Amino acid sequence: MKRYLFLLLALLLPLNASAITADEVMKKSQAAFLYQGKDFKARVVMKLISKGGQERIRELTMLRKNYGETGGNQKYFMYFFQPADVKDMTFMVYKYPAKDDDRWLFVPAINMVRRIAAQDKTSSFVGSDFTYEDVSGRDLQEDNHTIVKEEKLGAKDCYVVKSAPKAGDVDYSYKLSWVDKVTLLPLKEEYYDKRGELFKVFSADEVKDIKGFPTVTKKKMKNLQSGHSTEVTYIKSDYNIGIEDSLFSERFLKQPLKKWIE
Repeated sequence: MKRYLFLLLALLLPLNASAITADEVMKKSQAAFLYQGKDFKARVVMKLISKGGQERIRELTMLRKNYGETGGNQKYFMYFFQPADVKDMTFMVYKYPAKDDDRWLFVPAINMVRRIAAQDKTSSFVGSDFTYEDVSGRDLQEDNHTIVKEEKLGAKDCYVVKSAPKAGDVDYSYKLSWVDKVTLLPLKEEYYDKRGELFKVFSADEVKDIKGFPTVTKKKMKNLQSGHSTEVTYIKSDYNIGIEDSLFSERFLKQPLKKWIE
């Protein structure tokens, strides 16, 4: 009798009762990609590659600290070591959920701190194929998310999520994200322009375990229309190092403490 009751209950339950939603996938993916640990530090090598294969190297330190729960406020600080035209330049972000982030850029050549306007969030970040918004992540509430399929990417089982912006504030009509079902990290993203043509591709080319956190330590963004691409490598990474709140201030934009940037 119990067996028949169980079968009847199973038939009455909706088929997707235990299925994860697209919003949940993207929330978990953002948490895995941008929020792991209480704070994070990395020495970063950014390689800008032209269509003809010429390379320019930028080296920087990136620091990030979380405030509140996962998906909440964050602060970012970046200091550039090379090349000469960006040496001693700093960049800071106060990231907020559900409203425009605050961004500042200190340009040592003119000894000036410049606020980056909200409408500039999709502009190129220091000449790379990543935007200012790519650096700290996009507010998930700004897009409609749909799981379009599940498939393997290499050996990894992935959710494939379509994210369509609710407003026309970005240069793409939608993007597809391949999210690893195990780590929840985004392994690939395809961006489609207003005509529906693929024009930009992101890939996570290396994932390492750092203090128990699966971390993308090599990533690439390629613009298929221009042929230009940007490769980013974390040569040193660490979590939960106790970054002080005072670092994220205009004062230290101009003169950051060596103990945090080296």
